Amino acid sequence: MSTTLFDKVWDSHVIRKIKDGPDVFFIDRHLIHEVTSPVAFLGLKSRNNSVFYPERTFATADHNTPTINQHLPVEDPLSANQLKALEENSAEWGISHWGLGHRQNGIVHVVGPEYGITLPGATIVCGDSHTSTHGAFGAIAFGIGTSEVEMVLSAQCIMQPKPKKMRISIEGNLGLGVTPKDVALFIISKLTTSGATGYFVEYAGDVFKKMSMEGRMTVCNLSIEMGARGGIIAPDEKTFEYIKDRQFTPKGADWDTAMEYWKTLKTDEDAVFDKELTFSANEIEPMITYGTNPGMGTGISNNIPNAEDVEGGVISYKKSLNYMGFEEGDTMIGKKVDYVFLGSCTNGRIEDFRDFASIVKGRKKAANITAWLVPGSHIVEDAIKKEGLLDIFTNAGFVLREPGCSACLAMNDDKVPAGKLAVSTSNRNFEGRQGPGSKTLLASPLVAAATAVTGVVTDPRTLL
Repeated sequence: MSTTLFDKVWDSHVIRKIKDGPDVFFIDRHLIHEVTSPVAFLGLKSRNNSVFYPERTFATADHNTPTINQHLPVEDPLSANQLKALEENSAEWGISHWGLGHRQNGIVHVVGPEYGITLPGATIVCGDSHTSTHGAFGAIAFGIGTSEVEMVLSAQCIMQPKPKKMRISIEGNLGLGVTPKDVALFIISKLTTSGATGYFVEYAGDVFKKMSMEGRMTVCNLSIEMGARGGIIAPDEKTFEYIKDRQFTPKGADWDTAMEYWKTLKTDEDAVFDKELTFSANEIEPMITYGTNPGMGTGISNNIPNAEDVEGGVISYKKSLNYMGFEEGDTMIGKKVDYVFLGSCTNGRIEDFRDFASIVKGRKKAANITAWLVPGSHIVEDAIKKEGLLDIFTNAGFVLREPGCSACLAMNDDKVPAGKLAVSTSNRNFEGRQGPGSKTLLASPLVAAATAVTGVVTDPRTLL
């Protein structure tokens, strides 16, 4: 019987099927951070349970970490307490812990792949919705809640209903200035933020085959923003080359054995999906959002749609535009911007900084722009310096910060002030997401860079 990649990985991890209920599902890798783990550990202790497989759990601090002066004590008391709790709980249960100051510290969904924790065919969970990032490696990865974090800690299993299957194929070649971020925002604009609810999405076709591993991570990261449980891309030679010889990948004969299995991880030719969608690459241009959810996006050369031309309620649509200070029919190009943020688990990898540098090289940061350039890990930070990108940024008037989630979600010091407009390479643009009263336009590193040097929303194709 022909099966999908998703079925192959899912079914091989089901320990028990419950009639008319969820599957009891084994978890290979459990990633934890300081925000969603403290209460889970408290629950563990209150029930007199222990961590079942501490070697399968990996802890890193990221959401609350400052991105400057990381050598100093964290000033915010809540953040400091959460960071301390992660350190103490990890030590108590023998869990690998990469805290602030550790050279392997960074955003959980950046360091996981960098150190080979993320592997093809694995099941991966974390108390963070953007765990879907790891699906880029042919893994089933999804976010879980705090009570489920406790469940995985104590049993290395989770109870989950099996999602439906969707395949999204994009054929052809991407045009000038079109990045993986634009591909993802394009898909979300077509499906809306609820269009993939109940599904696990496999991405297929020319565009994803040609995409780098970092680009695939960006696309899978944003799967959750169209309501999907997660996204997955079949592993190939790019995948194997990326993970080879990393700290937690198999070595020697174990690598050869793993490769035999990994090469089987692809959807069979006649496999059936519950839903199939196909797009052409030439439909996609650099994207930008204009509203208060990731589905409210458009090609950068287009005007903001009228309420009657979009799905959803007219009242909520107009409320969103009112919050942003925009009008139906407005052009996005030329809108004055206050902040630019490059980073997050969506676009905090070295490829993103290379893209940003390709625009700002030989130019200067606009005087009205406050820019935060935040690498996702120390590996990314080191590569920025080694490749000479830091010199490009410095000469253009930009400052490189230290690794962390930063302005993606404003749980740290990097908050966009009320009323200010930010072009952000992160993943969510809800009201106040990057700071109370802040306004966010989601875009690619190229759009962010073009905006940073002009001071207004700018089509990067005019600067390439």
